[in-house]
Amino acid sequence: MPSLIDLRRRIRAVKNTQQITKAMKMVAAAKLKRAQDRVTSSRPFAKKMSAVLGGLGAKVADEFSHPLLDERGDERYLIVLVSADKGLAGGFNANVIKATQAFMKANEMIPVGRKGRDFFKRREVTFLEEYVGLTGTGRVNHADAVEVANKIIKTFTEDTTIDKVFLVFTEFKTVLSQKPVIEQILPIPRDIVEEGAETGAQAEYIYEQPAAEIFGKLLPKQIETQIYKGMLESTASEQGSRMTAMDSASKNAGELIDSLTLNMNRIRQAAITKEIIEVVSGAAAAA
Repeated sequence: MPSLIDLRRRIRAVKNTQQITKAMKMVAAAKLKRAQDRVTSSRPFAKKMSAVLGGLGAKVADEFSHPLLDERGDERYLIVLVSADKGLAGGFNANVIKATQAFMKANEMIPVGRKGRDFFKRREVTFLEEYVGLTGTGRVNHADAVEVANKIIKTFTEDTTIDKVFLVFTEFKTVLSQKPVIEQILPIPRDIVEEGAETGAQAEYIYEQPAAEIFGKLLPKQIETQIYKGMLESTASEQGSRMTAMDSASKNAGELIDSLTLNMNRIRQAAITKEIIEVVSGAAAAA
């Protein structure tokens, strides 16, 4: 049976841990609000840009060819995995890594985030490039997304043996719900249409510049937008998962403190009762 001193030390240690988890929950909540606002703002732009490019691609399908549009095979994949740089976020990293494992075979990877990189590095997965520290502060810079997108585009256009490029990230739904998503980003599908359109008909476009010039600028922007949106979604999901995990940890710590305090009081009460019995027994013997 533990002594009173041991119980007091353990209660003090659990209280200190609870203070840390509460502080981490508050920090995650503040970061989540900013990340959620940025995700909400980015979704309409990404959705509309995909719809416009889908309409343009369908209109010039017979007269125009571009490396980022042309279909290849379906054997060799390049996976861009967006994970967190830090832990203590519940099942956030485990879920997106598990989804990646189930999807990939012996393919190459570009990890964005320390946790995903460390996991697959131990499994000897080939990294064409790696990016860490981009989301650790809870904010995503568009310049970082552009850097990642440029690397992906360069790799895909130079290495024609890569058939498809997939982006794996965690989509933010609610604070309690995040879903791993696997999304093809290259080659860009020609039949992308805007979800939820009332008529389903594609818009008519009039070209003032040659198709090569238009697509030469818009297609890389589409990849940048998808990467940026994926990183924003992942950051919001990470903070939501961390806030939930730290809230659960704080509640569990509170329950453990109550249990230890109850046990300590019982031991202390038993010790006092024993001392009283000894005093009474001694007085009776002396009489």
